[in-house]
Amino acid sequence: MNKIICWFSGGVTSAVACKLSIDDYGKDNCRVIFMDTKNEDDDTYRFLKDCEKWYGIEIEIITVLGEKFNSIQDIWIHYKSLNVAHGAICSSVLKRDLRLKFEKENEYKHQVFGFDINECNRAKAMKNNHKQAKPIFPLLNHALRKIDCIKIVEEAGIELPLAYRLGFHNNNCLKTFCIQGGIGYWQKVQIDFPDKFEAMAEMEHKLTDLKGKPVTMLKDQSKKAKEFGAYNVFLKPHPNYKKYKDLSLMKGRDVEPLMECNGFCGTNDFDERPKTEKEINFQAELFE
Repeated sequence: MNKIICWFSGGVTSAVACKLSIDDYGKDNCRVIFMDTKNEDDDTYRFLKDCEKWYGIEIEIITVLGEKFNSIQDIWIHYKSLNVAHGAICSSVLKRDLRLKFEKENEYKHQVFGFDINECNRAKAMKNNHKQAKPIFPLLNHALRKIDCIKIVEEAGIELPLAYRLGFHNNNCLKTFCIQGGIGYWQKVQIDFPDKFEAMAEMEHKLTDLKGKPVTMLKDQSKKAKEFGAYNVFLKPHPNYKKYKDLSLMKGRDVEPLMECNGFCGTNDFDERPKTEKEINFQAELFE
């Protein structure tokens, strides 16, 4: 009844955190859980199966899709939104809320989170603000960085997830790509995956038309944008909002997404804010 709940996100840090926990507490005392967005690249499920063999135990897959929503696009359309004040709306529905529901319905002694040594403040915030989670952080105990986790995975004979091999820093939602990726991230998507870039550009336009005002993932922090109140940056120009920039008018950036999308929104409140966050358009209103 006192299982250790290990959260597996599909990325290398959570994968190693789960393995360390299994080694420390034993296979019989650990449950590894994957929250499936149904928006992951097929290679993520290959990585999951490889990790199952590495762990020697099954990874349980849970999802909320099929209940109120059938896809990540359904969530964006329902709320006529992409990002809100406290993060990505899809992550809130598909991961954070699901994890909180799982907490209430299952008994556990601790929950394992894959925060690495560069995320000490996220761990501190979780300890202070989410005491009911009873969180533990194996990567911090072993002073491991993401680069160390990559090495551990490779030494185990497991091929890294495709996202890393393509040059992205996180393995999140490759079917649509991540709405919190930032300007450099979406510039890379436009070059490497033009069809998926076009699909997200069309989604921005659809949500904008439904809402009657601009809905974008990105924003412009320039003085000129502040003067004219035109913060929104569309992936592609919207014919009805010509005063707003599109991605082609933004300077090139490095690929610097915020963090692994593990459903832990609100756990980085002690951190210095990452510069990528300034490029992301968080709408002020909350959703119901």
